[in-house]
Parts: sequence; structure tokens; C-alpha cells
Amino acid sequence: MFSLPLSDAHPAELRPLEPCHAEEFLAHMDRARANLDRFIGFASASTDRDSARATLQRYADRAAADTARIYGIWLAGTLVGGVMYPRFDAELGVAEIGVWAEPAGEGLGLVSAGVRHLIEYALVERGLHRVEWVTSSENARSRAVAERAGMRLDAVRRSAYPHNGVRHDKQVWSLLTEEWLASDQRARHLTRAA
Repeated sequence: MFSLPLSDAHPAELRPLEPCHAEEFLAHMDRARANLDRFIGFASASTDRDSARATLQRYADRAAADTARIYGIWLAGTLVGGVMYPRFDAELGVAEIGVWAEPAGEGLGLVSAGVRHLIEYALVERGLHRVEWVTSSENARSRAVAERAGMRLDAVRRSAYPHNGVRHDKQVWSLLTEEWLASDQRARHLTRAA
């Protein structure tokens, strides 16, 4: 299995999150649930070992079909968050990126570092044209990650979707290949990765 370092300051790495990690993923969801459940559906869907494994198996199946992927962020050997492609469409040249973290994984730059790896993979290695970021307008932390990655706000779809009985405005952010290639964010990412 591969792992990518995420920080010089912290012992953190990015690795594929697979069905064999179900117990660890469940423990992580239990620590993160209060933080995540407002915005992320799989937090409330992964409440025991079987449902956690089913969540990860769905992503494994979709990774095999090249339509989605999920990666964990481990800090000092403990799963504290992750980054993902909820949607990866090579034919259309578009991938959506999503993230989550428990409190122990916040504020360290690990999620942003993971996002830069996903952007580089989608836009440069795979040759996609656009990455997207979809978030609730109420999720300030999520918006901040999109902004730090150099994404631009494309649209706000008012009252676009219900989650946990509340209707949310949906923000759609994007970054195009030519923007990423010319960005300071990519230059810093390549320097750190080297």
C-alpha cells in the first residue's frame, strides 16, 4: 500500500482507506460524528462495524470502476480525517473533492495537504479538466479549504438539499487545470512533495 507524507511538522500520512480499515474507521467516525454529522452523510451511516465496512466497500467498488476514491489521513498512526473523490468522471474530465476531519486532525494543514495531492492527481496525472468542491454554505471550514486550494466560487444553489431535516444552500467551487498549473499552491505543493 502507498502512503504520502502530509507534513514536515507532524507525523502524518495519506493512505487509501479500505474495507479492512472498518473498525478503525468506525472508531474515527465515533470521535468525529458530532463534528461531521451536520454536513456529511456517511458519518450517520457508519454506526457499527458492518455499516462502516459497507461504506468503505462502496468506495472500493467505485474505485475499481474509476468513479470515486477515498483516502484516510493518519496522524501518528491514528486515523483523524480524510479526503475523497465522491465523484470522479474521467470521460467528462471532472472530479469532485470532499474532506472531513475529527478535532485531532483539524488546524494542522493535513486536510489541505491531502486536497493538493488529489488536485495534482486529477488534473495533472489523470488529465482531467476541472475539480469541483461542493459544500453547505454553513460549512465555513470546508469553504476555507476550497479557498486555500485556489478554487473559485461558481454558484450558490439556494435550499438545494436536505440533510438531517435541514435544507442547506449548496456552494459549488471549482479549479481548472490551467489555473492549477499556474498557481502558487501547486508550486508550494511540488516543493513540499520533493
